[in-house]
Amino acid sequence: MTQPAADLSPAHFFETINSYELTAALKTALELGIFTAIAEGNSRAATIAQRCEVAERGARILCDYLVINAFLTKDGQEYQLTPDSAAFLDRKSPMYLGETVEFLLSPTLTAGFENLTAAVRKGGTALPDQGTVTPDNPVWVKFAQVMAPLMTLPAQLMVNLAPTDQSRDVKILDIAAGHGIFGIAFAQRNPRAHVVALDWPNVLDVAEGNAQAAGVGNRYSRLPGSAFNVDFGTGYDIVLLTNFLHHFDVATCEALLKRVYASLRDGGRALTLEFVPNEDRVTPPGAAAFSLVMLATTPSGDAYTPSDLESMSRKAGFGRTEVHELPPTLERLVISYK
Repeated sequence: MTQPAADLSPAHFFETINSYELTAALKTALELGIFTAIAEGNSRAATIAQRCEVAERGARILCDYLVINAFLTKDGQEYQLTPDSAAFLDRKSPMYLGETVEFLLSPTLTAGFENLTAAVRKGGTALPDQGTVTPDNPVWVKFAQVMAPLMTLPAQLMVNLAPTDQSRDVKILDIAAGHGIFGIAFAQRNPRAHVVALDWPNVLDVAEGNAQAAGVGNRYSRLPGSAFNVDFGTGYDIVLLTNFLHHFDVATCEALLKRVYASLRDGGRALTLEFVPNEDRVTPPGAAAFSLVMLATTPSGDAYTPSDLESMSRKAGFGRTEVHELPPTLERLVISYK
């Protein structure tokens, strides 16, 4: 029998095939408030268990597993948060991201991956109907409710790269507004910016509430319905397309961009935020891997490269397109000029 080479190892296989364990452990820790308990000063298994109302053995094993996977540190018998865990996983942190799990691990998304073999054979989602792009899909209400904290940074970076004229009224269309954070960021930066948010009615309830809470509700209006059927109107200075084009095939994206182009005033801009892989489609890994999410959950969506997005914009009528990095996020901003 042939002996394996000394530098070969099955470790990567086992780590990957068992990665569901880490997902479950992190989700459990968030549900129980483990990170918050430690942030409050409960550093030993016994006090963590008491604070979280769990068995001490359960707290110890879970916390040790989180140490192994770099979510906690351990000195003797005492656990502490890593800087990232303190920032993003403590419920009392202003940057807390734990609620995003309600969308990222929602049954709709996870079911798409449970049926990934069928999706690969088919070349599109094996979920019923059109997967996540089914009209008025309730998964987008959950998205709007919990994903805003994750989008605050890219929204601010977008505003920095595409400032608006504060000497006159500015009209902005936010397509598939979701939580509304992107349009809200423009309205907060420019007191003369007026935002029209387009999405399904139940999703717009969330966006409008966020606009009111942000103090821009008097400059925030609703346009309920499908981005492919609703009359956008005209005269917009900016149209926002944030994390939307990746749900659809190239022809559908081009048709939508033509409508966007027609809605803009001369000199207007379309701002497209996307996970944009390089032309090799495997780098950078975070953006490139997003194409698998689209395969699992949509009939024909994809992660589009810079040349894909530039070609779509050109065919829609736009004269010039710029692609901007948005570090430290995984996304890029595409600015198309009319």
